[in-house]
Amino acid sequence: MIIDSHAHVVVPPESYKYMAELVASRANPAAAPKLTDEAVRTAGQTIIDIMDKVGTDIQFLSPRPYMQMHSVKPAKVTALWTQHMNDLVYRTVQMFPTRFRAVAGLPQYRDESPENCLAELEFRVKEQGFIGCLLNPDPTEGDASPPPGLGDAFWHPLYEKLCALDIPALIHSAGSCQPRESYTLKFINEESIAIVSLMNSPVFEKFPNLKLIVPHGGGAIPYHMGRFRAWSVRKGGPSFDDQLKRLHFDTTTYDQDALELLFKVVGPDRVLFATENPGTGSAIDPKTGRAYDDLKPVIEAIPFLTDADRRNIFECNCTKLYSRFRKDA
Repeated sequence: MIIDSHAHVVVPPESYKYMAELVASRANPAAAPKLTDEAVRTAGQTIIDIMDKVGTDIQFLSPRPYMQMHSVKPAKVTALWTQHMNDLVYRTVQMFPTRFRAVAGLPQYRDESPENCLAELEFRVKEQGFIGCLLNPDPTEGDASPPPGLGDAFWHPLYEKLCALDIPALIHSAGSCQPRESYTLKFINEESIAIVSLMNSPVFEKFPNLKLIVPHGGGAIPYHMGRFRAWSVRKGGPSFDDQLKRLHFDTTTYDQDALELLFKVVGPDRVLFATENPGTGSAIDPKTGRAYDDLKPVIEAIPFLTDADRRNIFECNCTKLYSRFRKDA
């Protein structure tokens, strides 16, 4: 089975109209559109057609991160938009139960405590069968001083809930308000900051069952390991390599050399197959004639991976980590 653990829902035109109205009115007033089954089905089928073309059996769907609007004032904007996106994800999964699983967006808002997300998360997991969530390390989106790093006690209420629900969180920032930093660069920077903050904290001692996934190959960290190994030696603490194995990573780097290094640094037992397809990588590589995010043949071609490694990457790592995943859902 090929499980794409990191993908985002295709948004129908009616939802884009709602987004514009939410922002323009600052959520006062705002009425969510009543999406027809046809609109949801058309959007979902767009993804399935791509999945069938590249050989993906199941995708995990979440709200598209750069559209989460976590910094837009007032907080009601992101709360309503998150609810609408989670509703869309849920309906898409209900419509195509053999092809998709649901991952929740959180109504994070600027520097407010993540406690404001717990009710939405619990509802989606317990009542609607969502199997994970996104976690944005900087809901200000670069528009103000961000919250503390993920190693800080600020995040503990969310970590407690993640452990209680036994679900993983995918560390994924949203948009960027900075003219020097596109949202793609924001993703990579925030992932790098998140790893260093977590490795320099007692989070995993306090929450030994916490399950966190760092997408996009771990930001910059696996590709600069020498610097962080030296940092850990100077501190006199545990090996940075050993600490890094408390986290999981995914394959959305779109480059074979980068993937090979990732597998060598963290091990194929810590990496989940993921493409974000359709998304940033959905452009044709002139060298291969395939889309950059068509990663299955890339991973199959890596010579040092064993058949067991590939099975773990494509399926088993994911099903072990996402304990609420069921093949027959």
